[in-house]
Amino acid sequence: MELFLRLLIAHLIGDFILQPYKWVEEKEKKKLASKKLYFHVLIHTFLAFIFLWHLPSWYLAVITGISHFIIDAAKILFQKEKNKRLLFFIDQVFHLLVIAIIVAYFSTDAIYIKLTNKHLFLIASLIFLTQPASILIKTLISVYTPKTEIEKDESLENAGKYIGILERLLVFVFIATDHWEGVGFLIAAKSIFRFSDLTESKDRKLTEYILIGTLLSFGIAITTGMLFIFLT
Repeated sequence: MELFLRLLIAHLIGDFILQPYKWVEEKEKKKLASKKLYFHVLIHTFLAFIFLWHLPSWYLAVITGISHFIIDAAKILFQKEKNKRLLFFIDQVFHLLVIAIIVAYFSTDAIYIKLTNKHLFLIASLIFLTQPASILIKTLISVYTPKTEIEKDESLENAGKYIGILERLLVFVFIATDHWEGVGFLIAAKSIFRFSDLTESKDRKLTEYILIGTLLSFGIAITTGMLFIFLT
């Protein structure tokens, strides 16, 4: 379990936190000729080295880097606009499968600085609820395209994304500390905040789009918090 959580944290940081969207766009455009693809793989390998910082375990980081390159290369070669959403999930499933295989074969050989599973699960949960969850929600609701958008003239850049990240982290903290009333408070506050925007838009599709995104955000945070409680 400890090896899985360490490699999962490395994957979440490398695939979501340290991979700008511009890198993703360049990889999709230039395919295997993109330098960002190789930078991305090197970052993953380096992160694996950091989280498996012990000489006998160096080959696990190399295996992680090579497998990541193969999976990402296959994804960008076969990716088209129609199957983009599907390949995103297939790509993540294969990365997790590789981690699971590494754990199954090499977990007894790896020795590293001791952290409890609870600490590692906490780190993995907090990282997942930031950029990875944002990308997951965006991918899930990308099939919906509302006719209008909320005016952005007086809105902070990327404010919606950061609001979503903060609300998920707060929900997780409330659940992990057994303060469920805080979750209800956040839902009420979010509803009041969005009410004026949605009434001004007069677009039912936009209202439903935002509602789906909000419910997904809270649902993911609640599920992560409950898993943390039950598994630790």
